[in-house]
Amino acid sequence: MRRSHCSYEQHAEQERCVNERPQQPSSSRCRLERSHWKHLTFTPTLPPAPTLTLVLSRSTVFTLCFPVVFFVGLLPQVNTFLMYLFEQLDIHVFGGNASTSLLSALYSVLRSGVTVALLYGLCYGALKETWEPQHIPVLFSVFCGLLVAVSYHLSRQSSDPSVLISLVQSKILPNLKDKNPEDPLSEVQDPLPEKLKASLNERLQSDLIVCVVIAVLYFAIHVSTVFIALQPFLSYVLYGLLGAVGLLTHYLLPQARKQLPWYCFSHPLLKTKEYYQFEVRGAAHVMWFEKLQVWLLFLEKNVLYPLVILNELSGSAQELASPRKLDTEVGALMITVAGLKLLRSSYSSPTYQYVTVLFTVLFFTFDYRHLSETLLLDLFLMSVVFSKLWELFYKLRFVYTYIAPWQITWGSAFHAFAQPFAVPHSAMLFVQALVSAVFSTPLNPFLGSAIFITSYVRPVKFWERDYNTKRVDHSNTRLASQLDRNPGSDDNNLNSIFYEHLTRSLQHSLSGDLLLGRWGNYTTGDCFILASDYLNALVHIIETGNGLVTFQLRGLEFRGTYCQQREVEAITEGVEEDEACCCCEPGHMPHLLSFNAAFGQRWLAWEVLVTKYVLEGYSITDNSAASMLQVFDLRRILTTYYVKGIIYYVLASPRLEDWLANESVREGLRGCGERNYVDLDPTFNPNIDEDYDHRLAGISRDSFCVVYLAWIQYCNSRRAKPLDSEKDSSLVLLCFGLCVLGRRALGTAAHHMSSNLESFLYGLHALFKGDFRISSVRDEWIFADMELLRKVVVPGIRMSLKLHQDHFTSPDEYEEPAVLFQAITSHQQNLVIAHEGDPAWRSAVLSNSPSLLALRHVLDEGTNEYKIIMLNRRFLSFRVIKVNKECVRGLWAGQQQELVFLRNRNPERGSIQNAKQALRNMINSSCDQPIGYPIYVSPLTTSYCNSHPQLGHVLGGPISGGNIRNFIVNTWHRLRKGCGAGCNSGGNIEDSEAGGLSCASGNGTGVSDSQQSSMSQGGGSGPAPPLAYQPHSLGTSQSSQSVQSGLVRQSPARASVASQSSSYRYSSSRHSSLRTSATGLEPCRRSSTSQLSLRTLPTSLQLRLGPGPDPAGPSASLSSHSIPPCKRHTLVGLLGSDGLGSAVGDPLSQHPHPHQHNPTLSSVRREDISYRVQIMDVNQVLENINLSKRKELQWPDETMRLRAGRTCWRDWSPLEGMEGHVIHRWVPCSREPAGRSHIDKTILLVQVEDKLVPIIETGVIELGAEV
Repeated sequence: MRRSHCSYEQHAEQERCVNERPQQPSSSRCRLERSHWKHLTFTPTLPPAPTLTLVLSRSTVFTLCFPVVFFVGLLPQVNTFLMYLFEQLDIHVFGGNASTSLLSALYSVLRSGVTVALLYGLCYGALKETWEPQHIPVLFSVFCGLLVAVSYHLSRQSSDPSVLISLVQSKILPNLKDKNPEDPLSEVQDPLPEKLKASLNERLQSDLIVCVVIAVLYFAIHVSTVFIALQPFLSYVLYGLLGAVGLLTHYLLPQARKQLPWYCFSHPLLKTKEYYQFEVRGAAHVMWFEKLQVWLLFLEKNVLYPLVILNELSGSAQELASPRKLDTEVGALMITVAGLKLLRSSYSSPTYQYVTVLFTVLFFTFDYRHLSETLLLDLFLMSVVFSKLWELFYKLRFVYTYIAPWQITWGSAFHAFAQPFAVPHSAMLFVQALVSAVFSTPLNPFLGSAIFITSYVRPVKFWERDYNTKRVDHSNTRLASQLDRNPGSDDNNLNSIFYEHLTRSLQHSLSGDLLLGRWGNYTTGDCFILASDYLNALVHIIETGNGLVTFQLRGLEFRGTYCQQREVEAITEGVEEDEACCCCEPGHMPHLLSFNAAFGQRWLAWEVLVTKYVLEGYSITDNSAASMLQVFDLRRILTTYYVKGIIYYVLASPRLEDWLANESVREGLRGCGERNYVDLDPTFNPNIDEDYDHRLAGISRDSFCVVYLAWIQYCNSRRAKPLDSEKDSSLVLLCFGLCVLGRRALGTAAHHMSSNLESFLYGLHALFKGDFRISSVRDEWIFADMELLRKVVVPGIRMSLKLHQDHFTSPDEYEEPAVLFQAITSHQQNLVIAHEGDPAWRSAVLSNSPSLLALRHVLDEGTNEYKIIMLNRRFLSFRVIKVNKECVRGLWAGQQQELVFLRNRNPERGSIQNAKQALRNMINSSCDQPIGYPIYVSPLTTSYCNSHPQLGHVLGGPISGGNIRNFIVNTWHRLRKGCGAGCNSGGNIEDSEAGGLSCASGNGTGVSDSQQSSMSQGGGSGPAPPLAYQPHSLGTSQSSQSVQSGLVRQSPARASVASQSSSYRYSSSRHSSLRTSATGLEPCRRSSTSQLSLRTLPTSLQLRLGPGPDPAGPSASLSSHSIPPCKRHTLVGLLGSDGLGSAVGDPLSQHPHPHQHNPTLSSVRREDISYRVQIMDVNQVLENINLSKRKELQWPDETMRLRAGRTCWRDWSPLEGMEGHVIHRWVPCSREPAGRSHIDKTILLVQVEDKLVPIIETGVIELGAEV
């Protein structure tokens, strides 16, 4: 704050004396300037000489102790120290973020320095101008507007420039990297780099527009002198709003959403929709309090903090630039640096900024006003102090939790000795905690005991080198090792892909979920644990920006050690049922925790934030292959599907005709074409081969055709150009040769011991991974074209494994060739079957394939097991546990010191034993190898909020040129529709969609007189009877039904749909929702929701929407009315030109008997109407009802069955609020099998866009008939 009045008079008097004596000596001027600087409270003063001597002596002793210090590991490496130094400078001076490498730290500091240099010129020029009491120079307002805009832009950029560099290279040199067509991995591409470049490109385009708007807006606000005219009331209002919004956003809402709010309540006060769901079926729903938190955070970051900081800039700039303070040069630098730091930090990490602002204002306004050096510098200094105080708080909390006597766990004898030994040294412990907080160094327990020492400085990233897991697969191992030793066959290497997919899912949604408050409060360096049934991963938040977050995921073992399992149980078990209080169990009040539970939760280094965090991942199902192939009958079924799979793929190949015409192939198969040819290879077994000829002791062509000729002919009939498939044809000969070759290869891989289960599984796995060894001379013809192996035999053995699994659910399902053919086609489209060592497997997982299948051979610690792994992509539920970040850093530093410097390699050392209060084993297991043993460590990954779809619906998408253009075009189209509806007589939006033609009474026909209408019914169509034109009267509207047209937005999916069954109808142009009501006929009036009488509809629609089939009833008279001329343009938008032909015709050519109608049309039932519905409950969706093993329902068409379910939707899921057309319905106890439901509820088949969704009728709401 400002000096007292007396001190101001003294300064003024001294300045007057200086002005009166212009020839003052230089020495007296220096003394006067030094007296000015003495008034600065923050001005550093040199310590006395004895103090400097003491510091010098202590530094000498410390230098002499360097060998011991290096030996214990208390000094960092040079690159680590430089990265730490640049990172701390960028964070505490320029308001930057954490760094990901030494290069990024240097880049961040240079970027901030260039920004300060550019802004310094504007600030210096503004301070040189004349400042009037009620006026701020315009140049300073320009500086403030640019300062806010630049701070906003810098806060939205990552410290890692690699993505920006790759984006620039792709724009300047798009064809820099040419693909090598001979590279086998050229088709396997990682989608993440392109996704990151697209997100960054989108953010840069948005910043280009938003920064200009921000600069102009805050320039206009600042130049209006509102920060001067409204003082001091404006400051009080801003501080009050900032405190209220900050308290609600960062304290009350996060606490109410925690699993145990304030460690008092037993459940969240604000629950998500998934909280009570046992199994999550879809993406997380956006709740009202999540939307509130997003908007409050937006208000706080983009409005309140900039206004508060601009308010302090306006009030402090003139005083800081005065000769009494820092002069113009230094004052301009401090104003620029302080403003940039405060604005960037409030944009990037606003979690605890409100506490800093409120404390600074109260402390320097009411308590120690004489220490204030303007609130701008006070805020700048206190922001650094508070960051260190938060570090000290977390360190002390970790120490208290770790050494609490009632929960200490001694992992070794040294721990028992160190526990009482550390008590007398508690004062030294607190001094170390203070020093480590000042320098941001970890405070680690020595050898895992209660003795704590300060480690060397580290950046937020912590680890020196960029370690990440390198998965072992066929892309990075030699072919000889793949065939002989099968590298990477341990469970940990194979399971690491699931953590890699989890990393990609977090990259897509983490930033948006953090903004929605689903992980509670977060800051730079925070650590979280994601726990599910089999996945346990530690997520380290490294960099937090405005709409971005950089993190690293460390996946733990699926089946960890005993200590890990105990800690997993601790974080997954609930404490709601605990009723203990000290030594008794009196119970607890409803919805509250017991005394023991509340006390115990406060003495943990972690807390459960969320129990139902929804994230997309893979559910893993593994079955023992030995149990599925134990008996000969099951192996025979597998071999049969293997042969049928080969036949399918050879007939489905587009190169079949080339193979049949290949002379080398024909020459190799010539021996098999002899009439009495029999393959007597000993690998064929009568117990396994279904076409084995017992009389000939082998497989002949005749025995092969007896079993498989029908399947060959059916597959041939499904070709676009069927070939000759008779018994003696070359096609059957090729199939016979390939099937014999495939089974011989299986026997060779099994060492000709197919009767032995272990040998059979070994051979099956060898063929599954593509290890085909042609050992017979009779099979060498296959080398004429190796595509026969790659595209026919290998897919055949892989598909047989999936068909064999389906056999257990429905044994007789695939006896029909059509069902088997359709199943293979469906699996080929929707299922990825590959070996886990194949790079295509990793590519399929990272590309979010809906289903995957693999045969796994596990060789680990003496186990030799074969498993069938099935993956299905779905939404998984995780528990989110927040761990004290100083606990994680301390335990990591302790492990690094113990293993690297002290060389303690004992696998059962005490420092990794379980400690539930600190999760010691899980944290130490997540260290980089070889210190820890995680099965996966991800690279540093940046998540942008742009990729979160739900956040875009709350805040809106990014602002770019293309989005603005689309918004303007859509708004113009809506205006045209609205104006067209308003200009039409009694029209609506559908009128304007048809061209906006206004209808006048007596003119305008709309269509030609000869136009006819037809209606699809059971695949046929017939002409509708003409109608007599009679003017409708308003007096006969008691039994008539009015049809109200809904306002349905036009979409391409609704524009062209073909009729495929008698159970659904489609319009030939647009689809519009018609809602029936019980009201009478209303006169035409100008309204956007005007109603049309049923009399004005064509006969076919009258019969479909009428109350009953009786033509003699009241509704029969409706057919005597036609559409008046003024409504013809209205029905153009409803029915299209074809539908209008049935509704409007030449009155002179109408049939003279209006009461006679087509009896075929009168049989149309209410169930046959295509009407629109809206999905209200996604839990009623039957996403697996279309599986081929289910025969309860009769589908109208096989193509529809394949499209209606998760196997076809892939990454698409139906959501609440989606609308669609009902194209089929199954009713319980229906007389017709095609419309009979197999359960006691009506099932609807709804077309949403281009997807078919089977759903129970109670899960939708009817919007009206579809015309």
